[in-house]
Amino acid sequence: MKKTLITLAILSNVAYADEGMWMPQQLPQVAKELKAAGLKLDPATLTKLTEFPMGAIVSLGGCSASFVSPQGLVATNHHCVYGSVAHNSTPERNLLANGFLAKTFAEELPASPGSRIFVTKEVNNVSDKIITKDVAKLTGKKRVDAIEKNEKALVAECEKDAGHRCNVASYYGGLEFYLIKQLEIRDVRLVHAPAEGVGKFGGDTDNWMWPRHTGDYGFYRAYVSKDGKSAEFSKDNVPYVPKHFLKLAKDGLKEGDFAMVLGYPGRTNRHRLPSEVSNTFDWNYPAYVKASGEALAIIASETKDSPDTKLKYAGQVAGINNYYKNRQGMLASYADSDFLTRKTKEHADLKAWVNGSPARTKEFASDIEQIEKLIAQRDAQAKRDFYLASSSPRMLSTARSLYRLSNEVTKPDTERKAGYQTRDLPRFKSRIEAIERSYDEKVDKALILNSLTKYAAQAKADRNANFDAAMGVKDGMSAADLKALLDTMYAGSKLGDKVNRAAWLERKPDDFKANDDSFIKAAVAMYAEGIKREEQDEELDGKIQQAYANYMKAKIAFMKSKGLAVYPDANSTLRVTFGKVAGRPYGADGTTWTAFTTVKGVAAKATGTGEFNAPAAQLAAIKAKDFGKYVDPTLKTVPVNFLATLDITGGNSGSAALNAKGEFIGLAFDGTLDSIISDWDFSKTNTRTIAVDLRYMLWEMKYVDKANNLLKEMGAE
Repeated sequence: MKKTLITLAILSNVAYADEGMWMPQQLPQVAKELKAAGLKLDPATLTKLTEFPMGAIVSLGGCSASFVSPQGLVATNHHCVYGSVAHNSTPERNLLANGFLAKTFAEELPASPGSRIFVTKEVNNVSDKIITKDVAKLTGKKRVDAIEKNEKALVAECEKDAGHRCNVASYYGGLEFYLIKQLEIRDVRLVHAPAEGVGKFGGDTDNWMWPRHTGDYGFYRAYVSKDGKSAEFSKDNVPYVPKHFLKLAKDGLKEGDFAMVLGYPGRTNRHRLPSEVSNTFDWNYPAYVKASGEALAIIASETKDSPDTKLKYAGQVAGINNYYKNRQGMLASYADSDFLTRKTKEHADLKAWVNGSPARTKEFASDIEQIEKLIAQRDAQAKRDFYLASSSPRMLSTARSLYRLSNEVTKPDTERKAGYQTRDLPRFKSRIEAIERSYDEKVDKALILNSLTKYAAQAKADRNANFDAAMGVKDGMSAADLKALLDTMYAGSKLGDKVNRAAWLERKPDDFKANDDSFIKAAVAMYAEGIKREEQDEELDGKIQQAYANYMKAKIAFMKSKGLAVYPDANSTLRVTFGKVAGRPYGADGTTWTAFTTVKGVAAKATGTGEFNAPAAQLAAIKAKDFGKYVDPTLKTVPVNFLATLDITGGNSGSAALNAKGEFIGLAFDGTLDSIISDWDFSKTNTRTIAVDLRYMLWEMKYVDKANNLLKEMGAE
């Protein structure tokens, strides 16, 4: 591979052995650090995406996972299969509460609509094909359009290989681009999930906390057609045979052991500007926390008397709760830190370095000044539209998407907006189908009324005139007025009916224009203005992309001049992080954190109700010390979770944790509350990943859930 900026950026010393979400192709450059940490594999083998162990690592399109058997069995977190468990649950057969185990292939259940397993096949640098010499001369929307055109051309060529999903990922704020080719497995089935009292033990109380005792694991299976091709669900499909799958570790884990995590981290923000830090922590996160708390209270109130509705919103509640506590933890860490001060100094040092040379000044100074102004403009718009974004009823948002689709499909496929091309239609339809098990009009109306009341209270100049006209919002409307308005709109729509909703997938633009459905009418009325606002946003985005890329080029050069490494921020692409199993000399509560928790803690916390409702069969096995070969010789019991100095973030959920030999030792699922600010500001001292120990998974499967068929399949028996 040619030396790209990413490669050149890490030729210097690594800042910390435990810091960094490395692209696989970067790992030979940190081979010394990997070996020093204890890796027994050749680091060069980790760059081979279709070889062991990288060939076993997959994405679920939001979570990470891995193949753990030759029959397409996929291990991930319980909270990553949670939506599929909820989708298949009813009050009469509550799989969330009781867990699910398929003893045979025939008993496996279809995962929630739209579920996918993505197997990475190729990653190639295509920067010079995206930012060509002609594109480099463009700015604003013209630049965005040209970039999108080039991306779509590459993707279309790549996806001529049927059954594959290809995407172009941006690194360093648009400085570099990589084309990623993945096999898209569309027939995904739920195989096993422990009871909620295991998989979500501790619930939101223990979320982001240590000590932790959560069995956060679950299993899917990938299915393909008989000829091995990607295919929609069919009873004739067969389990996918992966080229590689992870072998279970034979030796128990202990403190000080090497560990690495392979997965798809979502997003980090370590290269952000000081103004972005200030805007996020002084306004955005506080606003999010407040809105999330209100949403959770509303959902709880509106679903308390309906078990079925509560199940419909279980996944949404879990997601809101996760980020609600995450943002609270970040805010607490930020309040006790000098992060903004350090960030401001770093940025000032960068500008001083740039201005210290006429050549650097000419190359970088204007873009650094420009990006600060552009980011301020973007953040001001986001602040203005905060309540607007959450004031649209779900069926109105659905109607707008459906109407946009009807307009886009009138164009040649290459000219359609990304998200509405032929390649996107199966997932688009799946999202429409999935609404049935995640929507309730009464709950949605209550949520929207809460946001709409705050939106309507804004000055008219800060509101969106087009939205106001379509919805009927006027100055001085009371909460009662707005409720009456919403009652009328919801009553005037049939989109809540799944058959009616699905029918709109095939309708033409004129069908929408002629229809009297209240949400359809509003969607049509908002369309032209929505396109105009989108174009205005793209004009700003194009300017930001151009300036940000050059800002990052300056930052890479500056940090390299100081002998510091620069890895790209996480962007939902395959990454590797490595470190050691380790506790902390002091935790957030001032006590020493040991590296492991055990089933003794499960029994001690179990209350029989709520978030700590451990299954009776599990508690009986713990009491009987029925541990078998899964007992740790030092701990004298079964370990549950462990801490490691691994650099992860959201999206890493379900990532395989491997030992020095590349063997499976567990699943990453969380961080600690006082260290999650590492998404923005890495702390070598505080950062810890929480993972579920393989031994706990296997013990629970054998002695509690009797999942002997899966244990045999994975080679544990």
